[in-house]
Formats: sequence, C-alpha cells, structure tokens
Amino acid sequence: MVKINVDSKGLSCPGPLTEFVKAYRTASNGDEIELTATDPAAAPDMKSWCEATGNVFEGVKEENNTYIILIKVTAKKF
Repeated sequence: MVKINVDSKGLSCPGPLTEFVKAYRTASNGDEIELTATDPAAAPDMKSWCEATGNVFEGVKEENNTYIILIKVTAKKF
C-alpha cells in the first residue's frame, strides 16, 4: 500500500477532482489517496465519485478551512 498526497488547495471545482484523477491513474488497488482542498465542494464531490466508481470514501476532516479527504483505491477502473 502506498499513500499518495494530493494538494489542491486554492483550486475550485473541478480542480480538486482533476488533481485527484491524475493521482488515481498512478495508483494501484489498496493505495490510499489523501486529497487536501480548500473548496468545500471537494468532499461531497469525492464521496459521489467513490459511490459511482466503487472506491472507498474513508472520510474527511476539516482543519483551518482546509479539507483533508481520504480515499482508498479498491476498484481501479481506468
């Protein structure tokens, strides 16, 4: 398992998702991707993406107006 950190602070939709997908393409099943974002829409967007693709949304925490979103890659599709 590898943990991949993606910093999308300062980007608005669809920027966080675009940056996440770049990392996802290099990931393998079992890897974790930690997405850091300042866009409050990033967490619900990523949760919906996980539901649509079969990957696991492990949660989100907020620290100082920054959202730290953790996703486990379990259904690599592209």
